[in-house]
Amino acid sequence: MYRKIRSLKTKLIRSMKKKEAVYIPVLHSELLKGRNALITGGTRGIGYAIATTFLKNGARVVITGRSANGVKKAVEKLNSIQTESGKAFGVVLDNTDTASFEKQFAEAVSLCGQVDILINNAGVIAGGNFGNFENEGFDKTLETNLKAPALLSEIVAKYMIKQNIAGNILNICSSSSLRPAVSPYTLSKWGLRGLTLGMAKTLIPYNIVVNGLAPGPTATEMLIHDDYDGLELKNNPAGRYATAEEIANMAVVLVSNLGRMVVGDIVYVTGGAGLTTYDDMSYDFVF
Repeated sequence: MYRKIRSLKTKLIRSMKKKEAVYIPVLHSELLKGRNALITGGTRGIGYAIATTFLKNGARVVITGRSANGVKKAVEKLNSIQTESGKAFGVVLDNTDTASFEKQFAEAVSLCGQVDILINNAGVIAGGNFGNFENEGFDKTLETNLKAPALLSEIVAKYMIKQNIAGNILNICSSSSLRPAVSPYTLSKWGLRGLTLGMAKTLIPYNIVVNGLAPGPTATEMLIHDDYDGLELKNNPAGRYATAEEIANMAVVLVSNLGRMVVGDIVYVTGGAGLTTYDDMSYDFVF
């Protein structure tokens, strides 16, 4: 089953005395051979890393994004990856346009023939904090991070049940769901954690496995800038950011047959952030 685990990239942990290389292994196997995954927000960051790793494990993927040009470029880049059976497709989908979900999901199915994995990954951070909330950003964050996964999962679950598909739904949650919630983002991730449990209990009788994967601080453009090529993060117990590839490795395991008995769980890939410390978030009230 497993052919190899190989290193995709090397990052550096900086210290006062030296730079230490961190080798990031990337799972490369046939664990997802014959599977077809729909990945929201798959044009960059964690979503793109999941799409890449799924391809390397035998799956075909349909990624979504709000920009047609962004989707096109990401699909071209994904299809340049040498795999034996994987292939990438793209669908334009705005997570705030829930009225389009039925149509866009039907397009995704038409592209790959069948969808048996849904990854609810698309997310935004906006709307300020308690004491300084901003309405438009608040609504956008809750709609993108919570309402959209709920409604899209409902559509996909009904499809899987009708087609008698033993499928998987994986919600990309966050270690922020363990912190006292003072922002639209943390509120949305609290909600997504609860939704994951409710969906898991509802859908397991139909052989649809639902879980959550909760990254901690991860080295993507959402948190770090292009001019920073290291992984150091002093206030994380592990001393560094996670990489998107490490999140993707765990996603492969959770939606593969290795994870069929993991039901309604939230797997935290955080380096200890949120699990052993809460020191990475401000709770200053703005008057």
